[in-house]
Order: sequence, then structure tokens, then C-alpha cells
Amino acid sequence: MPSHPAPMPAQKFLFHRPKLAASLADIVTGDAPIGAEPTLCLAAPRRTGKSTFLRHDLGPELENRGILSVYVDLWSDMAADPAHLIAEALKAELRRADSLPVKAARAVGLSKLGMGGVSVDIDRIGQAQGTTLADALEALLERTHKRIALLVDEAQHALTTEAGLNAMFALKAARDRLNTRDDARDGPNLMIVLTGSHRDKLSRLVLNRDQPFFGTSVRSFPLLDRAYTDAYTAWINARLAEGNRFDADDVFAAFDAVGRQPETLMRILSDAALLVGDAGDLKRALADGASELRQRVWDDYDNVWSGLTTLQQAVVERLAVEGPQSAPFSAPALQAYADMVGEVVEPPAVQAAIEALRQKNILWRSARGQYALDDQGMAEWLKVRAERVGKG
Repeated sequence: MPSHPAPMPAQKFLFHRPKLAASLADIVTGDAPIGAEPTLCLAAPRRTGKSTFLRHDLGPELENRGILSVYVDLWSDMAADPAHLIAEALKAELRRADSLPVKAARAVGLSKLGMGGVSVDIDRIGQAQGTTLADALEALLERTHKRIALLVDEAQHALTTEAGLNAMFALKAARDRLNTRDDARDGPNLMIVLTGSHRDKLSRLVLNRDQPFFGTSVRSFPLLDRAYTDAYTAWINARLAEGNRFDADDVFAAFDAVGRQPETLMRILSDAALLVGDAGDLKRALADGASELRQRVWDDYDNVWSGLTTLQQAVVERLAVEGPQSAPFSAPALQAYADMVGEVVEPPAVQAAIEALRQKNILWRSARGQYALDDQGMAEWLKVRAERVGKG
């Protein structure tokens, strides 16, 4: 009779990706043979390990090279303006860089500090008529005598407000200013790494000439692979009773089935580990857990879809196909809607459909009036759905 498995461990498993961190650090610092790319845009779905990688791998790798790494998550406070979050991160670094003078200044009611010839009012960073982000970054550069890497997680959220978009333009201006200084000959003084869980949204920062990082490519952030699940499986099995341990092949299959999301895999493994049985029971539990979670997501999409009008469905399908280049009010788009609806469709009707979809959190609108599907998983679901309908 197999023994009961031990409960899932409370300790946190952390998987490092040093080779990827070194490779990306080489690119932004200029240590790569191809020269520096001081702005990187990396896209991957949510909950696939981007934030963990930035904080625990890329940031430390840059710090080990003598570069000051500043991390800011634009989704850490969804109620806060993205521009405010960036400004607060820089304020914190300035205070950390010169904590004693800051305390002394506050003791006499002052907040303005002269740093290497650059004077900034730390309480007015990013505010109207206040210290610019470029000034704050240059002050940080002067004070720390370190090059700076700004790691902006979920950067696409900056597009939701005019202030957030302006903050992105301000970062671009700061990058150009700091990287044309005489002391930038050996490598960029300011490096910017932008990550996003929505490729289409992130692309809005780089695709058009009127966007802050025009010309920068959006790269796919590599998803975790078999190396991750093998390490995680070994870590878990060392904490489970013999006879109730997971097979590495089964764990990877489950991980792949749920979109390579570590938190989701952890939940499936935790549920499976509560079973009392043999290895075959665990194998079935893993496969069933992954299938159930995936089906639940697809059922949710199906329920949402069935609640839309035909025109709303047509708008969603058009955006899913066109991606960041979508023009929902163009003549070709209006014709595509008409073909699906079966009658002429005018722009006011499209606007009403779009507003309804925004209220349902299906469509996202930038501060500049650009649209995208809020959940890119729906685009994948639509693709599979179309294939099934075609086969049917």
C-alpha cells in the first residue's frame, strides 16, 4: 500500500536562466559583437516567467556588470498612472543613492539636491513644471557613477493614459540625451528593457513614427522549456514520498498544455500530489488537471462569444486577424463587417459595437485611439474555432 505523500512544500522554487540573462545583457550593454541595442522590447503571455526573470536574472546580471538596475512594474498598482509609477521608482533610487543628504535636506525643509552639476527636485519628478524624467535619470547617473538599466514590466500599460505615453516619450528623450554624452563612448549610459504580456499592445510603442520607440523590434521572450520542468520535478520529488513521485515527461506535457505557465503547473501538481495511489494515478491526474484547466478557459471564451452580437463578433474577428495594424473604421473593415452581418454597416454602428466590447473588457483602447483584443488568448481560440468550423 503506497504511503501518503507529504504536503507540497512551502519553500519557493526559483529557476534561474543565466545564459538568457547574459545574452540579453550583452545586447543592451553593447558587449555583443553586433553592437548595443539600448532599447529592448520583449513580449510573452502573462504568467510565463517574465517578471521573475527580470527581477532575479536580468537585473542581477546587469548589477554584476556594474550597471544600476531599476525595476518598475506598471501593473503593480492598476489604479496608479504609469507615469507616476516610473517617477516613484526613480525617486526611490535617488533617495537610496544619497540617503544622508536627502535626510539632511528634509530636516531643513528642502528637497532639491545638486548632483554632479544636475539639480533635481525629487518631490517633483515627472510632475507638470517639475523635474523631467531625463533630469532625474541624469542626476542618478551623476550620483552613482553607474550606467543605468531601466526595466519596465508590462510596459504596454503606459499606453492607457496620455501621461503614461508621455512618460515613454520622456524615457526615449532621456535615452538619447544620456547616450550622446561624451562618457557614453564605451557603451550606452541608459538602457531600457520593456516587457509586455500583449504583443499587439506592446507593438504600439514601436510601429509608427509618432510612437516613442519607433524602429525598435518586439522580440518574443523565450518561454520556459523542458529544463525548467525537469528541475522543478526533481525539486518536488525530493520532497514527496517514494512511490508518489512525478514523472518528468508527464510534468512537461502538462506544462506545455497549459501554456507553459509556472503558477498554473504548480496548482496542478499540488492537486495531484494530494492523491493516494501509484505513478499511474499521478500521470492521469496531471493530464486531467491540465486538460480541465485548458477546457475551462476555452469554455469561458465560448460563453463570452455567444453573448456578442453578430457585428461585435465581426469586429473582434477583424482585430484578431489584423493585429496591431488594425483599422476598424476603414472601408475594407466596413465591407468585412457587412459581409458577416449581411447588411451595410456604418461607422456609428461600429463605434457602438466597439464601446460595448470595451465595457465587456474584450477590447482595449490606447490613449491615442488604437484598438486591440484585451486578451490575446481569445485570438488563439478564434483561430482554433475557425479551423474546427472549416473541418466541420
